[in-house]
Amino acid sequence: MKFDSHLVFLILVFAAVFTAGQAVIGLVSVATQKRKVNKRLKVAEKIEGVSALVMELRKQRGLNADGERGKRLRWLSNLIVASGLPYTPKKWGIYAILAGLVGGMAAAIGLKNPMLFPVGFLVLGVGGPLFYLKQVVAKRAKALGFQLPQALEIIVRSLEAGHPVPTAINLVGREMSDPIGSEFGMASDEIAYGATMEQAVARMAERCQHPDVDLFAATVRLQERTGGNLTGLLKLNASTVRERHKMRLKIHAASSEGRASAMILTSAPFVAMGFIMISSPHFYGDVINEPMVKWGLSGLGVWMFIGNMVMRRMIDLRL
Repeated sequence: MKFDSHLVFLILVFAAVFTAGQAVIGLVSVATQKRKVNKRLKVAEKIEGVSALVMELRKQRGLNADGERGKRLRWLSNLIVASGLPYTPKKWGIYAILAGLVGGMAAAIGLKNPMLFPVGFLVLGVGGPLFYLKQVVAKRAKALGFQLPQALEIIVRSLEAGHPVPTAINLVGREMSDPIGSEFGMASDEIAYGATMEQAVARMAERCQHPDVDLFAATVRLQERTGGNLTGLLKLNASTVRERHKMRLKIHAASSEGRASAMILTSAPFVAMGFIMISSPHFYGDVINEPMVKWGLSGLGVWMFIGNMVMRRMIDLRL
């Protein structure tokens, strides 16, 4: 039986390339897993002492020394804390000003009207950061809801092994990635700093602003005040959170048609007008500059905005 040396060579080359690819993928995955260590552990490596660690973590989350949010602009403080982003007022202010300048210049130059500079500045300098914060908060809340049942199962297994509750919470803070790892880690640090279990979990619920975390905090608070089997309560809590997560996914799937319709109906007029302006710039002639046409288009834009808000209200189902 003869072997084609060229074919054997190609097979060996393929095997070598495949092995090298697997090695690279393995190294990248390991590096990614190492980077997934939560931020609280990274901060703890640089700071010695529980009190200094608690103060630094609170400062990074936009909280004061007592772990409370700012009383002015409470809604903005809630967004900053719930986002989990390191809060640096000067850096955030510089980014907002730069974004505002870019938006103002784009509006003034693009529309050839210097009077629109303040509008562009406000839209991108104020609206842009707020929109980004809302997106980060939504993404983080989704991750919290997905990770919380796993965290509760770790606590349950730790309690069944005979560990006290603070040790079980600290285990979650060491073993799990963000965002749940940092939240439970901060709760563990506050317990070590002198807070009670009820206070630490309540502060975690205030930081997360998530209904499933509120349910966990209520469970711990109920057990602390009335007693009972915490392990059984947390098992039931984990099952409830997992079922609520499934229901959210079902609602998301059921409302997908409405969301797709809203996107198509909103984008269709702009896409059509864009094609017309590109293919035939003089299609509308001088009519587009008539006041009546401008007011009519503005009215259509307002009605489209109202329609989008109505459709958003119809599909924005919360559990």
